[in-house]
Amino acid sequence: MSRKRVTQVFPSLAPLRKWQRKQLFYLKMRFDENTYAKSRAEAPLPYLVFETSSLLINENSGYDVKFQYNKVHNLRLAAKPIHNLLIKPNETFSFCQCVRFADRDEPYRDGLNLVDGKITGSYGGGLCQLSSLLFWIFLHTPLTVVERHGHDVEALPPTEENLPCGVDATVNEGWLDLKARNGTDNAFQIEISFDRQFMYGRILSQRPVETSYTVYNPSVSYLRQNGRVYQLAEVCRLETDKGTSRKTERHLYRNRCEITYKLPENIDVEEERGA
Repeated sequence: MSRKRVTQVFPSLAPLRKWQRKQLFYLKMRFDENTYAKSRAEAPLPYLVFETSSLLINENSGYDVKFQYNKVHNLRLAAKPIHNLLIKPNETFSFCQCVRFADRDEPYRDGLNLVDGKITGSYGGGLCQLSSLLFWIFLHTPLTVVERHGHDVEALPPTEENLPCGVDATVNEGWLDLKARNGTDNAFQIEISFDRQFMYGRILSQRPVETSYTVYNPSVSYLRQNGRVYQLAEVCRLETDKGTSRKTERHLYRNRCEITYKLPENIDVEEERGA
């Protein structure tokens, strides 16, 4: 049995602990020798590199739909400081730094969040939908993702069947961030917009990007260990030079997460050996 954290034993200490972690989190960033992207340009850069969209409301989540609408409110607030952000050469994008004060003028609402392994409504819940959209965008650019954390647990089935498995990115201010470094001599710009159904993300560039990217799963498997089901997904990328059509395949990472929702009947779950 794992030991409980001090804040689990004494919940009243949680706000102080969070404040402490956030101060250390940003202090470390201040002295880590990275130049973080902060400037914005109202005029869009001329070349589209990649665009995508994400469904806002999951009517079949099984939870009170008010949390879904609260999440949309939170996403709109967090998107404001990111929209039109420039990532210049040798700059690093930090999700947490960008949205640090997004709720200063208007507070977040309680959206669904994973807390201590359980889905619950919490302040600012749902921002991982934005960080996941941005991570998916970055995977289709020459930017280098230098920090990404997948969810330990997936409690809801995916709403977008065309996405590969294991391409999410969770964030937790003071603990977990999403960062991408621009090691090229090109400048990039992020655009985030909304309509009633979708959140849209685009990334633009100052000069054309001469490579196209396809992200895929060469394999996805499921394993039952100690009564829990885990998804194991290999995430790869095919890079195609637009001028020569030369292709390069890269293995990016292996994603592992626990699945707590009911899997479809046609999915095989391998039993742990020796179990």
